[in-house]
Amino acid sequence: MAIGREIEDIARELIRHQHDHPPVRDLNREVDRKQTPADRIGADFARLIGSWIFVLAQLGLMVVWVILNAIASFAHWDPAPFQLLNFILSLEATLWASLVLMALNRQSDRDRLRAQHDYELDVKSEEEVKALMNHLMHQDEILLQIVNRLDRGDNEMKRLLRRLEGPDNSTGSQAPHPEGAKRPT
Repeated sequence: MAIGREIEDIARELIRHQHDHPPVRDLNREVDRKQTPADRIGADFARLIGSWIFVLAQLGLMVVWVILNAIASFAHWDPAPFQLLNFILSLEATLWASLVLMALNRQSDRDRLRAQHDYELDVKSEEEVKALMNHLMHQDEILLQIVNRLDRGDNEMKRLLRRLEGPDNSTGSQAPHPEGAKRPT
């Protein structure tokens, strides 16, 4: 029954392999929790001014402004060089550029967090691969021990079989006789 205990010991060694690491984080959720209401409003405006809806609305407003100031029947609040429109568009461009730069800064912070997270994942993956390689090497050693034991057992079985057959029964046609019993002649 020593073989049974050896197999149980080998099985326990294989099961013993374990390792722990912290869970993976959701960076988007963490960043969203840290955002202030002003950050969310700024991100929404940046998303809006980066859309075709904003471009078309802006173009429509300029066309309406120019048409209303070009028609003679209306009072002209901004005559032909449209200096007021130019001033409003310049002011708007300055504000939108500031909003876009703030959004880019937030995105840069998010990218920096993502790069750090990717690095942590790479380190965890490398540790996992090392642990798996060590586990596989340990399994290889155990399998080699098992093969050696099986080989020794096979050699022992062959030796016992040769001993049972004896020198006078080399053909193996007759069954081996117990010691002391005479063979038919």
